[in-house]
Order: sequence, then structure tokens, then C-alpha cells
Amino acid sequence: MFFSGPGARPRTWEASPSEHKKWVEVFKACDEDNKGYLSREDFKVAIVMLFGYKPSKIEADSMMSSVNPNTSGILLEEFLSIVRKKKEVQLHRNEIRHIFTAFDRHYRGYLTLEDFKKAFRLVAPKLSERTVLDVFREVDQDSDGLVSFKDFEYAMNHGQNEA
Repeated sequence: MFFSGPGARPRTWEASPSEHKKWVEVFKACDEDNKGYLSREDFKVAIVMLFGYKPSKIEADSMMSSVNPNTSGILLEEFLSIVRKKKEVQLHRNEIRHIFTAFDRHYRGYLTLEDFKKAFRLVAPKLSERTVLDVFREVDQDSDGLVSFKDFEYAMNHGQNEA
């Protein structure tokens, strides 16, 4: 797959001191009884405060199942690790969106073969037209002649596994 390389996966990212402090403050605010951990409901509120959405039952179940069975909830260090990983994923997705938007010069929400050719002429001018066509066909998951953001994101996240 063409979209391989070190930039294709989220990189380890460190929060700024002010962001880290904010996460700790959110943890403390959601741990109303100063239990030292976040219950399932506390965790949901914290995610709403930090990311602006309520986690699904599946996401909450997943987080709670990863908790140390000797505690009744998510400890501060576990919470900070979860938030850091969520932030990395969010930043990676934003990077992919930025690249897609740069390719989508007509702001249509999809890429045509012509958009692909123009973009590749700028970033990889020595690639043959045949290679660009092959990449386009590979990225166009549903073979409708258009690459949606979903198609593009999938290729950026999973393409290097097929290299």
C-alpha cells in the first residue's frame, strides 16, 4: 500500500503541563467524594468534560474492564493514560482530516481520480500515472469512483499492514 511509513500511525504524544494539569483537575472534579478513583459514571462525566461526547456503553465497558480488580474504579494514573491515548487518536484523526482536506481542493467531501492525480503530482511527481491509478482503486473501498473521507482514513490507518 502506498500510505506506509512512520507517519501513518499515531506517534507518542506528551501533554503540555497545562493540559496535564487540566486532566488532573477534571479527575478531581469528577471524583466528588475524594474516593481516589472514578466510578463508571464519574468516568463518563470526565470524558464529556474533556472530549465533548458521552462514551458509549461499549467504550465504558472496555475502560472499566481494564481497571485493576482490587480497586472500584479508574485510578488517576490509569485515567491519565486513557486520556493521553484518546488525545493521540484524536490528533491523528485530525492530521488525516487535514491531509484529506488539502487533497479535496473543491471542498466536496470526496476525492476524484483527478484530485488524486493533482495531489500526487505535487507530493510524488515521479510516480507513474498507473501507480496513482492503482493507489486510487485500492483506496476507493466501495469502487464508486470516489474516495470518501472514510475510505481515505481507512487507507491511512490500515494501509501499511498491506505493504
